[in-house]
Amino acid sequence: MLVEDSSTDANLLRQAFLRANRQDWNLSHVDRLSYAIDVCCDRPFDVVLLDLHLPDSSGLETITEFRAALPDLAIIVLTATDDEELALQAMANGAQDYLVKDQITIQLLVRSIRYAIEREQILKRLKNSEQNMLKALNQERELNLIRTNFISMVSHEFRTPMTTIRSSAELLQCLGSQINPEKREQYFNRIQTSIDQMLNLLDEVLLLGSSGAGGLECKPAPLDLENFCLELVEAMQFNDSDRHIITFTYQENCTGAEMDAALLRHIFVNLISNAIKYSPAETNIQFNLNCQNNVATFLVQDQGIGIPTKDQSRLFETFYRCSNVGKISGTGLGLAIVKRCIDLHQGKIEFSSQIGVGTQFTVTLPLKPSRTLSET
Repeated sequence: MLVEDSSTDANLLRQAFLRANRQDWNLSHVDRLSYAIDVCCDRPFDVVLLDLHLPDSSGLETITEFRAALPDLAIIVLTATDDEELALQAMANGAQDYLVKDQITIQLLVRSIRYAIEREQILKRLKNSEQNMLKALNQERELNLIRTNFISMVSHEFRTPMTTIRSSAELLQCLGSQINPEKREQYFNRIQTSIDQMLNLLDEVLLLGSSGAGGLECKPAPLDLENFCLELVEAMQFNDSDRHIITFTYQENCTGAEMDAALLRHIFVNLISNAIKYSPAETNIQFNLNCQNNVATFLVQDQGIGIPTKDQSRLFETFYRCSNVGKISGTGLGLAIVKRCIDLHQGKIEFSSQIGVGTQFTVTLPLKPSRTLSET
């Protein structure tokens, strides 16, 4: 691209191009900077020969404006004056070379164009390499943060049940026969509950690790969705000791479903457990199932603390916990597992939430996934 408002200089450069006899080069010409920017944005060019003094721009601002619009296009400055200071300033502003019009020869022009293109390509490779390095550094930082969060989470989540087990065991050992049967049963129950907490945590970590290593698969099989949901609700209600009211409703015919029961269990145990955990006692938790057009739609709705707007975009990140959970225990793994299980099942999850009112999760899954999937 030649950007030159002098028709005489433009014709001289055209003649130089013709005498250079470069069949692989094509020259386009405009006489204003704005025209050059518009044309170069629409068509690919390797280099621009840019006069510094144009009807709509003058001096080094010509380079600055062109660079702002097209930062990756090589520039060779054309000027009528042999000014070394101006040449250095032009190079500092992003030009690849500097040619004085009345000193241009065919050999100089060809060499300058070739070198300008080569230098711009080298700069592009360096920029790409820099971006790749920055990306790798960011990934390393994220990985280190995940490791730190994992260690912190495991330390915290294991410390409480381990302390409970140790203190209960010490009391049983020291007091022995002095403890009445009712109190003894209470201590044993505390130990069992703490063991269950640690086993659940280990299950989540192992599941997430299996998922990340490509070991988690979706293996659909015929499944009675209504009975599956009823049994799940019954188990969740029992584990909650009836502190909340879990209501299951069922609409339309979900017969003929082929789903992975294990993945579904991970999804809805986590969603309903969260609804229980973050909702006041004696509030209602709604679990709905509706099947239409070969799609099963599940809804889990609570009357809990809600999800702050600032946390919603990161809700499914590993180890991320919302800013309003306070002292409510948790690992930040559950929803990450939910999302991966839903993705494997070729479904999607959406949610809406209001602070102090509650949260609703909607999970849509095909009744019959199109193929068996695994994470890679």
